[in-house]
Amino acid sequence: MSDHDDRLPMLQMLEHASEAVELTRGRVRTEMRTNRILQLALAHLVLVVGEAATRVSPAGRVQYPGIPWAKAIGARNFIAHGYDRIDYEVVWDTIAENFPALVAALDRALASESS
Repeated sequence: MSDHDDRLPMLQMLEHASEAVELTRGRVRTEMRTNRILQLALAHLVLVVGEAATRVSPAGRVQYPGIPWAKAIGARNFIAHGYDRIDYEVVWDTIAENFPALVAALDRALASESS
């Protein structure tokens, strides 16, 4: 049996996805086009969410099929390996369209673990 605890990377995913959602709250997409700090922050948060997802064991991923593991990891890979061609519109859409549901799914999964 492994000592690996999937809760830690899942908590990291939750923390960073929540932060990304908060950073976009009350902002408009056009602000990101001219705010380099916002671009870098959002890209970094997407990258960290995906990196944490890679650290969840295969068994943990199977245990929580409602979490889009492959999408999170794919977004991380795109940013990590395509850093010179990041489409910040896609980063924005990823956060706006996918992260609220990801946060909710992680909240549910982590709550079920602590019960």
